[in-house]
Amino acid sequence: MALDNASMKSVVKSKAGSGVFFGWWTVMATGILNIIGQAFYQYGISALFKPIASDLGFNRTMTSTAAGIGKLEGGLESPISGWLVDKFGPKWVIFGGVCLIGAGLLLMSLVHSAWSYYLVWGVAIGTGINLSMTIPIDKTLTNWFIRKRGIAMGIKFACIGIGGAVVIPVVTWLIEHVGWRMTTTIWGIMMFASLLLVVFFIRQKRPEYYGLLPDGAKLEENRNSSDLINTGVEYAARSQEIEFTLRQALKTSAFWLFLVAYAFQLAGQTAISVHLIPLLTDRGIEAMLAGAMMSLMLFFTIPSRVLGGIIADRIQKQYLSFIIGAAFLLQALGIVAFLIKPGIPTIYVFLILYGFGTGAAPTLAVLIRGRFFGRKAYGSISGVSSFIMGPVGIISPIYAGWVYDTTRSYVTAFIVFGSLAALAALLVCFVRPPVPSSRSSDTDRFI
Repeated sequence: MALDNASMKSVVKSKAGSGVFFGWWTVMATGILNIIGQAFYQYGISALFKPIASDLGFNRTMTSTAAGIGKLEGGLESPISGWLVDKFGPKWVIFGGVCLIGAGLLLMSLVHSAWSYYLVWGVAIGTGINLSMTIPIDKTLTNWFIRKRGIAMGIKFACIGIGGAVVIPVVTWLIEHVGWRMTTTIWGIMMFASLLLVVFFIRQKRPEYYGLLPDGAKLEENRNSSDLINTGVEYAARSQEIEFTLRQALKTSAFWLFLVAYAFQLAGQTAISVHLIPLLTDRGIEAMLAGAMMSLMLFFTIPSRVLGGIIADRIQKQYLSFIIGAAFLLQALGIVAFLIKPGIPTIYVFLILYGFGTGAAPTLAVLIRGRFFGRKAYGSISGVSSFIMGPVGIISPIYAGWVYDTTRSYVTAFIVFGSLAALAALLVCFVRPPVPSSRSSDTDRFI
């Protein structure tokens, strides 16, 4: 810890001299991590789907199961990872998760059976993604930004969209030229190389512990650590942000209503990200073009991710629910447009509307948790949320695969997912900012 503090003081001095708040370097690093890791896992599976199924002799239900396992065990481990980052900080949790992703991707070249596929892609890589790319990164950025959190999170999530738009054609090209096994090996090497970003640009604690305030705000000279921590809490309070404990959050209706609404839209988002390229190729579209079309959808997530963050920074928190409700509604409208008259023109309408909606949704969800419940227990609150939503992640892609296997079409699954997205848009509009029953003053445990 002494070494970490000493190195951080050196970095802070250097960045202060250059006028660049260290938090923005963290945004850059986590954005690149998401391009390499999260975008590949979340969207690359759609390009890998048919090659893996064909090579291993799986039907679509079996191939979807690994993605579902990753979501399920992510939900199971999220309370633990959330507690770890709240208690000890995110840096080494992220480091360990990236190592696990890299090792899993290298092991994919050895997969030749269903159980090994489920173990490597579903458990090993899924665990690494959930440990490194979700709650710990969101906790890091939530710690370092308050008034500028929206743009910071928007950039981070935009990187996932950029990564997806770039990753899909690259992965599709690699699969055609070197095969899916070598493709995952190449990506595993890239993951291990990205560990340097974790070492140099991610810190364990809040900026107050390193002589800084969130957002790079100005602070008075000659303040000791305890003063800075209290100053940080006061700074957050002036931005309408109150620190909740996990127990306080669980007692609010806002936590539960938002959780249900987000789970409804997440069902479709998870399944469609897995099955989109198979859906397109089933309609006679070549694999390279299908990959480009999915990249188009991901391209349209980029402006909505950034715009959603910018808007969130500029409005009062009681209006955030309506903004994310509009994002859910766009997803539903995109699905409806495709279902009314399936064809190439409506596929493009679906891709654009769905892209805008799914882009803004995760950015706004993270911001709502931060604005509603504060920084102190952010990891634990997000971890419990992921734990409860875990079954959605495993059921929805498997359900979509089962629907196709039994009906030779995804139409029934799309009707269900569109209905859930519309219901989510309605429910989330009833979410209001919570008020804690009591304020915690346990500032010595803030990290």
